[in-house]
Amino acid sequence: MTESDDPAGPRASAPPGPPLHPADYRTAFEAAGLAMAVIDGEGRVLAANHALGQLLGSPAAELSGTPVASLTGLGIDDRTRDECQAVLEGRSDSMSCTRRLKHGDGRSVWARVTVVPTGGPAAPPGRRRGAALLSVADISERCDLQERLRHLQMHDPVTGLPNRSLFFDRLSTALAESTTGRIGLCYLDLDGFKAVNDTLGHRVGDRLLDAVADRLRRCAEPGGHLVARLGGDEFALLAEASTGTQPLTELAEQLLAALQQPFDLAGQRLAVSASIGVVERPAAGTTATELMQAADTTLYWAKADGKARWTLFDPERNASRMTRQALSSTLRPALERGEFTLEYQPIVSLHDETLTGVEALVRWRHPRLGTLAPNRFIGLAEENGAIVPLGRWILAESCRQARRWHLEQPGRPLYVSVNVAVRQVWDSDLVADVAAILEETGLPPGLLQLELTESAVMGSAGRPIKALQALSDMGVRIAIDDFGTGYSNLAYLSRLPVRGLKLDGTFVRGFRTARSLNPADETIVTSLVQLAHNLGLTVTAECVEGPAQADRLRRIGCDTGQGWHYSKPVPADRISQLLVSDGSP
Repeated sequence: MTESDDPAGPRASAPPGPPLHPADYRTAFEAAGLAMAVIDGEGRVLAANHALGQLLGSPAAELSGTPVASLTGLGIDDRTRDECQAVLEGRSDSMSCTRRLKHGDGRSVWARVTVVPTGGPAAPPGRRRGAALLSVADISERCDLQERLRHLQMHDPVTGLPNRSLFFDRLSTALAESTTGRIGLCYLDLDGFKAVNDTLGHRVGDRLLDAVADRLRRCAEPGGHLVARLGGDEFALLAEASTGTQPLTELAEQLLAALQQPFDLAGQRLAVSASIGVVERPAAGTTATELMQAADTTLYWAKADGKARWTLFDPERNASRMTRQALSSTLRPALERGEFTLEYQPIVSLHDETLTGVEALVRWRHPRLGTLAPNRFIGLAEENGAIVPLGRWILAESCRQARRWHLEQPGRPLYVSVNVAVRQVWDSDLVADVAAILEETGLPPGLLQLELTESAVMGSAGRPIKALQALSDMGVRIAIDDFGTGYSNLAYLSRLPVRGLKLDGTFVRGFRTARSLNPADETIVTSLVQLAHNLGLTVTAECVEGPAQADRLRRIGCDTGQGWHYSKPVPADRISQLLVSDGSP
């Protein structure tokens, strides 16, 4: 269908309205609520409206002819003037910036200052354009809203303190700009706060946190220190310009004293304490992460040392902790690399001083730290579970070596004693492991003795006891190590499948000489030996270091002794030599 075919006839377009008169533009310009001015190619005000005059505190008419750069109320600096000139010269299409201005009525406002061409023909390169329009928009409400949102984002809603994000911003700035070259941190954690939440509810807990924050503020205010809540019941006080360790530890004392005063909250009188980790060091060469790691470690020390105290970061203690962590993480790989070896300490008959057995003692030949004794890594292995594969290796290697000695000297049966951690019983099938190793090595079960600590044996029930009984039924000897330092539940002892006791060395050390003999130690050891013999158990005295001890223990009735008086732990070939000789170390 063509236009002429349209039944409605030709469509009529709306007639154009009357053209706007320049006076109409002038009226709109004057009445506008937006502060505006028209400026010429030289940057001078040609006309300003009433709103701009109100903003700058001058009649609009008096602004005519004034260079924009001279309108001091606009806060135009050199950079802004250059950007404005680029618009006037046609090198830029617009210029805008945000300024904090003082309104003519005295209040402070945030304003967006913009300069754009008025739309006339573009000037040739190198020549100025015609007029441009300057506008100043009040954006205070938007900026205030942004500021409120930022405050909410960077502050804790419960206490109003800076939160973790703002704290780390300030910490990073302080590390870069410390005026004293040093920085300090008190990292604080409330002791037992969880109990408050659990018993009184989170509402009371939040009120307590707010009250704690208020006291921390008052302590930090004289020094101008930043206080922040990092989360939960953890707070931090940042000394951005620390002057040394002593002022910081004095601040920690003040914090403890302030928090020890009871809190009265909604009819509840609460007493709390805090643990504080204190770190103070040069700002140079320190990162925020390193400082917080040190603070966290030191706070842990304060907790471990008994709580309700402050603890100062100790580089040596931290180095020891780091070494422990490094050892713990490399235990299993070290076992796979074959870095462990065994030494054997003779166990000697006190009756005739002949060699009757040996205790297998593991050593870690660390590639960097040298040879490490068991006390450096066995506890770590028990914590992280590496004791299971390590203990299995020790057991297998000990049995293989004992079998070699048995084949070399079949007429001199020598048992090997191996320490077993209670975790080996819980986390592995110890009975199956022992049975498999004995079958693999061919060692008679009676030549294997397993040692467990008194607390591990007597404090256990169920599976550990059943495992010990099964091992005993297999013919394996069971001994209690360090006897006399644990539970000493004698009634329980009578029901255990135990063949021998090893007296803790603390009792034996009192027997060094007749002069140093402790009557109480002698009475205890005599009683323990008599008790063991009445129960059909043998007794081995550990830490025998001299002839006076050996003689006294012999007269008391101990069966065997072990210690440096006879021999230090030695390699397996040295035990072979002793077996070839008369059997005494």
